[in-house]
Amino acid sequence: MEITLGILLGLVALICFLGGLNVMLKGVMYFLPKETPSQPVLDDLLRFLSGIYFASGFLFAYAAFNIPETGHIPYFLGLIVTFSGLGRLYSRYKVGRAGAYFDFIMLVEILLGSAIIILQWLR
Repeated sequence: MEITLGILLGLVALICFLGGLNVMLKGVMYFLPKETPSQPVLDDLLRFLSGIYFASGFLFAYAAFNIPETGHIPYFLGLIVTFSGLGRLYSRYKVGRAGAYFDFIMLVEILLGSAIIILQWLR
């Protein structure tokens, strides 16, 4: 169980590192139409949140490599991943579907977070 839990936490750490760095480097203007004027407040907020996203990769990586010492922390890490998927579900409810790819990512996040919680419980 510990090896599987470590692999899942390591996978989430990798996603956090790559996803956070990607969004931090692109900024908000990458996602807006070209004719949109500069949005400094929105860009600041997006890069702030992507910094949190990137930095959480260190927490997941630490947990992945130190499973025996983590105690109950994997439960909370699983909740973080699950709620990221639930946030996508709420977005789908409020503004509509973003596409099949994002539906797939939403399901993966919910299942991955749930798997982390279940594996921690079985450990």
